[in-house]
Amino acid sequence: MADHTNTMSTYIPEEVPLPPAPDASFYTESQWSILFAIADAVVPSIRTAPQSTSDKVISTAEYDAVLNKISSMIPGPDAKNLAVKLLEESVSTNPVFRAIVERTLGSAVPEEGRNGLGMILNALSTRAGSLILTGSTTPIDQQPVSFREKVIVGWDTSRLPPLRAIHRALTAIVKKSWVLSSPNVNEMLGFPRVPVHGKPAEGFPYEFIQIPPGDAPETIETDVVIVGSGCGGAVTAKNLAEAGLRVLVVEKSYSYSPKSFPMSGNEAYNSMFEGSGAVMSDDGSMAILAGSTWGGGGTINWSAALQTQAYVRQEWSDEGLPLFTSWDYQRSLDRVCDRMGVNTEHVKHNRQNSVILEGARKLGYAAKTVPQNTGNEEHYCGHCTLGCASTGKKGPTESFLADAARAGATFIEGFNADKVLFETNRSGKKAATGVQGTWTSRDQYLGLSGSGATKRKVIIKAKKVVVSSGTLQSPLLLLRSGLKNSQIGRNLHLHPVMGVAALFDEDTRPWEGSALTTVVNEFEDLDGHGHGVKIESAAMIPSIFIPIFPWKDGLEYKIAAAKMRRSTSFITLTKDRDGGRVFPDPTDGRVRVDYTVSPFDRRHIVEGVVAAAKIAYISGAKEVLTTSREIDPFIRPDASDPDSPEGTNDAALQNWITELRRKSPLNPERTLFASAHQMGTCRMGKSPKSSVVDPDCQVWGTEGLYVVDASVFPSASGVNPMVTNMAIADWASRNLAQLMTKPTTGEHSRMARL
Repeated sequence: MADHTNTMSTYIPEEVPLPPAPDASFYTESQWSILFAIADAVVPSIRTAPQSTSDKVISTAEYDAVLNKISSMIPGPDAKNLAVKLLEESVSTNPVFRAIVERTLGSAVPEEGRNGLGMILNALSTRAGSLILTGSTTPIDQQPVSFREKVIVGWDTSRLPPLRAIHRALTAIVKKSWVLSSPNVNEMLGFPRVPVHGKPAEGFPYEFIQIPPGDAPETIETDVVIVGSGCGGAVTAKNLAEAGLRVLVVEKSYSYSPKSFPMSGNEAYNSMFEGSGAVMSDDGSMAILAGSTWGGGGTINWSAALQTQAYVRQEWSDEGLPLFTSWDYQRSLDRVCDRMGVNTEHVKHNRQNSVILEGARKLGYAAKTVPQNTGNEEHYCGHCTLGCASTGKKGPTESFLADAARAGATFIEGFNADKVLFETNRSGKKAATGVQGTWTSRDQYLGLSGSGATKRKVIIKAKKVVVSSGTLQSPLLLLRSGLKNSQIGRNLHLHPVMGVAALFDEDTRPWEGSALTTVVNEFEDLDGHGHGVKIESAAMIPSIFIPIFPWKDGLEYKIAAAKMRRSTSFITLTKDRDGGRVFPDPTDGRVRVDYTVSPFDRRHIVEGVVAAAKIAYISGAKEVLTTSREIDPFIRPDASDPDSPEGTNDAALQNWITELRRKSPLNPERTLFASAHQMGTCRMGKSPKSSVVDPDCQVWGTEGLYVVDASVFPSASGVNPMVTNMAIADWASRNLAQLMTKPTTGEHSRMARL
């Protein structure tokens, strides 16, 4: 058993400076005034007497009741003071909050959405527009907070779709920006800057190619160029480099030392997540978390290392891909797990995972411990989605990329691949000859090149090109490269989840311990064809957990934030039958996601929520909340005993379940779903009419161009996709290595003569 003494108590991570903020002039001063007035209504300063225009005024009696409620959840003599600071803080006067909102809108929101919001802000600054949108001719920034709040509540159910969309977008941005910028939330919760358990460690000393300034393109030659350093690219790099090939891995983002981990939430989203952690589906119903850093999603995931299940392997095999029911594929699964030290023997469940495991046992649900990629050692840390300071999580940076480096692979960070280069070969096929892109050195905020960044066009000539840019970016690179297959970008699967929180009477400190160590499999096949839900837990980081829950009014939202320290979490991970697509934004080329959870899949999610609520109830939870504004919280009756003979037959719980099922499938406009798993946009298949790559992961209609990442999944994997991704990469890259190192016919003849 590992020593759980507080060995990180004196550790301070190195600061990670943020990239330069975008120019905020895309909105006028008047538009910003309106927007921050709305922000003050979403997360207001709560007082008994007004001191500024950001204050929501309530009676002294109500204030005292709320103050007592929040302070009762905070241990220690400073509880009331911390509660006062939480209630009275103002977002619009916080320069960090304003900067995060400006950065989100300027960098993470597509121009189309930004312009649409700008039109609404313009209208709200006029008497006529205000009358139409608020019912009053007085502009909203001149109204009291209580009036603004009622307007925003009304937008949620407005008959005008643009107002419903504005409600979703603005409340989402404000909630997340508040939790990231608040000087009081983490202190009130007792959430520590670094994990309570663990010990900082040195990471592998990666070196990256530096390119001198110049006007002409720089040309680099190699045997194989791999675009992307995530789970698929890392395994591929290791196998090809160990086969003696010259391997160059290029990554559009940057590498960070474990000395910078765990980052603060604001640092992490801007430095390690796609779209600064603000990627949303076009309809605003799906929040998408994807890695964009050295090691990709394997750097920011939660250690879950589940192998592909038999029914999924059979499904893919039945679609003409016998690989997945072969012994070769099982060997690849085992090989990647062995390298990462995947185990269950050293797992120590924290409070929230224990709730799931023990609650499932009491209800007779099939459940088990989730294997962890922790080097066959205990790794009791819930902060790893912000980077692992202990290096105990053996993701790509601590395993396959390090192996590739030892075998001679080279690396470039800050390389944006513009397109794959081709020439036409003798058979008339497009043969990949390399990659063209733009390299940007580390500038002053990343601390390598001094005062400014060097930008340089780079041409990488290679015998083979492997695209491992992830489900969101790999199809976009193929499209930029001129490929026309209509399947590129389609068949997107996201494993949509709904969040559920269970509130207890005592502190749970749910961020302590491993994030995700249990899974309930009871409901994974609700249709008889492998579609259903698994129940797992979420990483309890305030900036992840608090913003996903519904906003109904500003005061209630601050109370809900305070409840986190007494909460545990559930997520309903859904093997979605019905998919969507990704495509490039027509203005700036960034990824756009066209995906709405289908009624079929939403019905399955509701059953997952029902099961999670039963687990919470049988475990003694006093309240159950979800990420849907359609579902009222379940409040346990005061007289209800968790050990009563009725168990989950309790009338109050059953009535709540009946009402929940009556609303199934939930309205996606009033429910926030989330995805940390993206799959399928370059799916593997037996025909270019239905897929993008062939059974060897080579892109149809090309030679020498491969896609090796989760985008090749034929459908949703149904489990956390890391191990499946790596196993496919292991199998495909071993085949590629054998192909590239196989002696030519002439060499065979010479060897025979010898």
